[in-house]
Amino acid sequence: MTASPFDHPFLSGLIGDDEIAPYFSAEADLRAMLSFEAALAKAEAAHGLIPGDAAKKIADTCAAFSPDLTSLRSATARDGVVVPDLVRQLRSAVGAEAAKSLHLGATSQDVIDTSLMIRLKAVVFLLAGRLSAIAAGLDTLDRQFGQNRLMGHTRMQAAIPITVSDRLDAWRAPLITYRDRLTEQSFPVQFGGAAGTLDKLGAQGPAIRASLAGELGLSDRPQWQSGRLPIADIAGLFASISGSLGKIGQDIALLAQAGDEIEISGGGTSSAMAHKQNPVAAEALISLARFNATLLSGIHQSLVHEQERSGAAWTLEWLLLPQMAIATAASLRLAGELIGNIRRLGAV
Repeated sequence: MTASPFDHPFLSGLIGDDEIAPYFSAEADLRAMLSFEAALAKAEAAHGLIPGDAAKKIADTCAAFSPDLTSLRSATARDGVVVPDLVRQLRSAVGAEAAKSLHLGATSQDVIDTSLMIRLKAVVFLLAGRLSAIAAGLDTLDRQFGQNRLMGHTRMQAAIPITVSDRLDAWRAPLITYRDRLTEQSFPVQFGGAAGTLDKLGAQGPAIRASLAGELGLSDRPQWQSGRLPIADIAGLFASISGSLGKIGQDIALLAQAGDEIEISGGGTSSAMAHKQNPVAAEALISLARFNATLLSGIHQSLVHEQERSGAAWTLEWLLLPQMAIATAASLRLAGELIGNIRRLGAV
């Protein structure tokens, strides 16, 4: 049993996402954190800050390291973040000599934020592919039914006749925009050290940060530990995507209510009324759109990071952003299935 519907034993069948959820697992997070530590050691060795042998030892250890999760859990309850205990365990594993070079100049937030960017970059690539697939599905519907007639509605009242193509164009246009924005999205490394000034690295700091970004396949940007625009940007895009898919769901639910302008295959059975076929996917799209719209306000609250680092605002992001990402993924999955299940649209 779980308090989250996204990994609930049966609710996740409707609003979960088996492809995207693993990117927000503890295992994926720890792998990305270890990638950060290995990449940081390589970058610092490349600039002569630590010995090459130490960097190799750190990288090799990180590649095979399995932390003590029970210890990490207890330490996080005490420290508020997982990194101090993870680094302690890593230092023990790499040995005394290399331990002096591990995590040099970094802080917990650098590791955690960069882990998130690594994983979000992979997630966004998958979501962009789903948007392309949905757009292609709408193209197929346009070829099949585009010239059929629909009654246009304004303010929930019948207005004038339109074509199916007119409605499909309204559905498709924002999705293409979102796909392009996802493709262009920047995922910056976070590397600022104790207070965002890279104080332990001196004049080499910016060059090492650039090398670290290159090692991880992220963009180089001055520290953003207290300026959370990268988080707000991607959260806003998630909410916009699910919002536009919610509009499609709402339109399809209304078409199904009228009954004579759409035919959809699939499930949606009722336990009380065997004759019914409920527009379940369409309804879920509406709910997920409203869910993300609600959570986006919380992300905007988390923009208020006091001074050089906030524990409170940062924790709020941890509560909200993974759910927004999975809700967006579920919306795209459901929308793709729903579009594929339309057997007739409009009247000849």
